[in-house]
Amino acid sequence: MNQHAPLLEPVLVPFASPDTIGVLVSDVTRLLRRRFDAQARSIGVSRAQWRVLIALARAEGINQAGLAERLDVETITVGRMVDRLAEAGLVERRADPADRRAWRLFLTPRAHPILAELQAVAVDVRAEMLAGLSAAEEAALQGLLQRLRGTLDGREGSVA
Repeated sequence: MNQHAPLLEPVLVPFASPDTIGVLVSDVTRLLRRRFDAQARSIGVSRAQWRVLIALARAEGINQAGLAERLDVETITVGRMVDRLAEAGLVERRADPADRRAWRLFLTPRAHPILAELQAVAVDVRAEMLAGLSAAEEAALQGLLQRLRGTLDGREGSVA
């Protein structure tokens, strides 16, 4: 008699529904980004540019490694993105007083009008996205998404 249990073939089960929470969140994110991209392009800003500018507006003084982590890209990729924005006069690098090898990233005054335009785009896109929800539904959705993010970040209830 064989002492080992027979290996079972893995059974691939098709997804029960194409609208799982993960798929829905991914689809909404993709569609939202596309809509924002189209409007941002109309003011002359690419996806790479608006992502960096908005991330810096939220965490000015961050270093390139931290920015790369926030954007979920490689540090070298962020370096190139920042190079282009610096050449356009929108971002500047300043020496990190705590680490001579690192640079801190800051927006220049020239970036602020662009951020104001991006904010207006965000307000328009958000209004379009939420047009079919009541204020209570919007608040509930936001609260649930914050809880999910906190759980996945390992910080239950986080509002990061």
